[in-house]
Amino acid sequence: MNSEAKPHHIVILCHPAPDSFNAAVAAHYCAAIAACGQTAELRDLYRMRFDPVLRVQDTQNKNQSGTSPIIARERALIAKAKVIVLVYPIWLGSAPAMLKGYIERVFGPDFALRACAGRTGEQVLAGKHLLSFTSSGNSRNWLDEQGQWESLIQVFDRYLQYAFAMASTDHVHFSSVVEGLSERFFAQNIEDVRTAAQHAATVALHA
Repeated sequence: MNSEAKPHHIVILCHPAPDSFNAAVAAHYCAAIAACGQTAELRDLYRMRFDPVLRVQDTQNKNQSGTSPIIARERALIAKAKVIVLVYPIWLGSAPAMLKGYIERVFGPDFALRACAGRTGEQVLAGKHLLSFTSSGNSRNWLDEQGQWESLIQVFDRYLQYAFAMASTDHVHFSSVVEGLSERFFAQNIEDVRTAAQHAATVALHA
């Protein structure tokens, strides 16, 4: 399979620490995709110093690349990918502000209320697959009790899928991720990343 024919994955990482658990998840995902014979490109928002602030001109360029060359480049990268991967920690019950800004600025130019309601229109994300990796210091049970988990899934999984006519969504969550993780716990989580990557590679291959 030549490089042009290989399914491509875009991995969007949002965490301020370069040695974070989330950064390790993103790196191991990319490595697992390469082992599957496909390609993955990491977009580390903090290392890129991505500007998450939505501007008036961003909202006035529907179905266009926008006036910013940075946004145009990100949209071009997403356009060639079959799988969009989000990697982020859950902070205050939701995703970090920088990731929300990325979604508003990069995904947003395609958003239209009628297209969202009817799942119509030719959007840059249409037909692509969304995979999310999240982490939290609290347990999954605690997130459930607070209603945070279902809220997150509705806003960052189901809503993105339907708003942008994406083909599918999947989510892998790592709970109780705190400083000083044991090597065994870390290794188990990374194995889950590899398994998810292999599944995503299969989905991309048959998309």
